[in-house]
Amino acid sequence: MSAAPQQLRVGRLTKAHGLKGALKLELFTDDPARRFTPGSHFTLQVPTGSAWHGKTLTLAELRWYNGQPVGFFEGVSDRVGAESLVKAILWIEQDAQEAPEDDAWYDFQLVGLRALRDGVEVGTVARVEHFPSQDLLVIATEQGDVLVPFVSAMVPSVDIEAGTVTLTPPIGLFEDVPDETPAPVADTVPVADADAPADTAEDTGAAPTA
Repeated sequence: MSAAPQQLRVGRLTKAHGLKGALKLELFTDDPARRFTPGSHFTLQVPTGSAWHGKTLTLAELRWYNGQPVGFFEGVSDRVGAESLVKAILWIEQDAQEAPEDDAWYDFQLVGLRALRDGVEVGTVARVEHFPSQDLLVIATEQGDVLVPFVSAMVPSVDIEAGTVTLTPPIGLFEDVPDETPAPVADTVPVADADAPADTAEDTGAAPTA
C-alpha cells in the first residue's frame, strides 16, 4: 500500500508584476524547473477572508526577469487579480516516496524532534507554523511554548535520523533576562573633618566679641 501524498511548500507570491496578472515569486525549492512547470497545480494558503480561500492556482508559465522568477497563472489576467494573491503561499502534493530536497522537510518529520541548545534538551517540536514572512518552530517546554524562527541562524541543524534539531536562539528567548537596573544609591551627609581648623570670626565675617 503506497503512502499518502504529502504537502510541500514551494513558494510565495510576493508582488504584482506588470499589468497582465503576473506575480513575482519567492521560491522555497531548489528545483523550480520541476516544481513550476506549465500546468502545475498549487494549493493556496491565504487568509479565510480572501476570495482565493479554498481555491487552487494553475501555472501557465514561469519566466525569469533579471534573475527574479515571475509566474503567470490561469485565470489571473490583470494587475488587480494579481494583487489579490500577494502573500499567498503555494503548496503542492508530493509523493511520500519521493526523495526530499536538500534542507527541506515535511512538517510531520519535524514534529516530535528533540530541541537541543548547547547540547542540552530544552523541549520538543510541537508543530510548525507557516507565515508569509517566515516559518516558526513551536517548541514545547516545561514553561510553555516558545516560537523559534525556522532560519539557519537560529536552527543550524536538523538531524531526522538522530531525532534532533539544534537551536542557537538569542539570550532571553528560552529564559528570563535578569533586570540589570542598578540599585539606587542612598543619600549621604558629608561628615566634617575633625582635623580641619575651626572657622574664625575673620573667616566667617562675624563681629568679634569682647
